[in-house]
Amino acid sequence: MRYTCIIFISLSILMLSCNKDRQEIKYGVEDAELLHDCQKGLTDVIVLDIFTPPVASRIYVYPMLAAYEAGRFSNTGSKSLTASLNFFENIPQPEAGLDYDFTVAAIRAFAETSKKVIFSKNKIDELETELLDKIKSRSSSEVFDRSLNFGSKVAAVIIARLSQDNYKETRGMERFEVKILPGLWVPTPPDYADSVEPHWSKMKTLVLDSARQCRVDNPIPYSDKVESPFWNELMKVHDLVNTIDEDSDELNMAIFWDDNPFVSRHKGHLMFQDKKMTPGGHWLSICRVVSRQQRADFFTVSLAYALTSVSIFEAFISCWDTKYFTMRVRPETDINNKINKDWHPHLVTPPFPAFTSGHSTVSSAAAETLTVLFGDVAYIDSTELEYGLPIRSFTSFRQAALEASISRVYAGIHFPSDCTAGNEQGKKIAQLVIERLEKNSFPFPLPH
Repeated sequence: MRYTCIIFISLSILMLSCNKDRQEIKYGVEDAELLHDCQKGLTDVIVLDIFTPPVASRIYVYPMLAAYEAGRFSNTGSKSLTASLNFFENIPQPEAGLDYDFTVAAIRAFAETSKKVIFSKNKIDELETELLDKIKSRSSSEVFDRSLNFGSKVAAVIIARLSQDNYKETRGMERFEVKILPGLWVPTPPDYADSVEPHWSKMKTLVLDSARQCRVDNPIPYSDKVESPFWNELMKVHDLVNTIDEDSDELNMAIFWDDNPFVSRHKGHLMFQDKKMTPGGHWLSICRVVSRQQRADFFTVSLAYALTSVSIFEAFISCWDTKYFTMRVRPETDINNKINKDWHPHLVTPPFPAFTSGHSTVSSAAAETLTVLFGDVAYIDSTELEYGLPIRSFTSFRQAALEASISRVYAGIHFPSDCTAGNEQGKKIAQLVIERLEKNSFPFPLPH
């Protein structure tokens, strides 16, 4: 009888152990929260390390793709994103018949990829440890370790792609030479900073055939004649800025959408800096807000971050190609030279050419992508609260994108046509991204 009890107890322990190994994991809202923490943590590092908006788009896209590719197996029948993108090797597959925690795998893939594209690697190490500790006990050590290993294998494929995307090569290219000619961009006050990422168009694209694929019509021809279309646009910006007061919604709008990662503030002989998230970071934070509002599950959130990041990355390449092809002057330069030397825009003019508007292009691309994923949803954008700015409400992603676009004119740093063309460019990019995936039988729209 005693031996029977011992055998029974031993079998019971073995069965409990097996049940822990075979535990069914629900990849729902709770697991999606861990991905939201990844997005927020990476945004904080980008702000800390002060990356430019184009570079930040690269920092987002690869870790988000890694997280999706490692975590997508939580959703039976899901398809690979990278299989539809340019120059990726095949993603490893989980071993058949073995258990995994795909959230663990996604966090590991995200963390290892992130550390290849940022400076503050210790911050990502701390974030990974914190997130994995929350779910480590829900599976056996064997399953946990196997999941970590799978995440590392996925990360290795993503890292191989990013190591050959021409980023290193663009660091060593010739310094941009400013040409002092009518209508062409020159550095602007107060810092007269060098041009940002003049060679970004040479980055390998993920979807576009080339950086030139989504170019739009050239800007209105430059002219200093007062009856010309160019002069008309110039005066619109001049007069608009002069009529906007400190309490207006137009100015609040401009400040809300500024998203300048590093702005020098000058007060007398003193100078101080403001650090904020980039336009791409703002839109991925909007993705976080709406995903939570919709109570989106782990798979949907991982896809939303990855796909939106792809559109944003492509938008920066396309937009920057157009900027340095057209070399359009900023309003501030011509207004100071020809109308009023004491005129100032409401925001600091960014250090790169005007056409097309980066905010407009990126916002339109992100908004179109998020609309495919979530539909036309109203939401409250609270993402700027930590930077001391109030919330704003929107009826849809597209409405938000149009507001982000026109805000650059209210700020006095863009011509209206910069923004109109940017909206068009962003839509073209998002459509190409979605069409590429649909061509490869990716299921759109998603249920929500």
